[in-house]
Amino acid sequence: MSSSLSGRRILVVEDEVLILLMIEDSLADLGCESVTSAATIDQAVTLIDGQYFDAAMLDMNLDGSSSYAVADALNARKVPFVFATGNCADVIREGYRDQSVLRKPFSNEDLAGAINHLLADTR
Repeated sequence: MSSSLSGRRILVVEDEVLILLMIEDSLADLGCESVTSAATIDQAVTLIDGQYFDAAMLDMNLDGSSSYAVADALNARKVPFVFATGNCADVIREGYRDQSVLRKPFSNEDLAGAINHLLADTR
């Protein structure tokens, strides 16, 4: 099956296991070559430092901690990403207010649209 995400390498930073499994399945169904996951800030930063990703999805709250350190690491590597949150987008700190936000709960179509939007400038 051909997909706009075919061959893409995506990082998913999410600490809720059921949400992570749904996202991984959805991205695999959309044709991603690789879906790598991290549940903590340290895991995510280590992965970003050691691997190449086309795009990322970043939960704004990882076990009660803000994930801006991960966002900073993604920006340093010029990896486009979308924040995922169940909270109000008004809580996004200065410097990230223009960042794409995927509101939880979201559908597979919402996820595909958000990732495709990120990748639109890299085609």
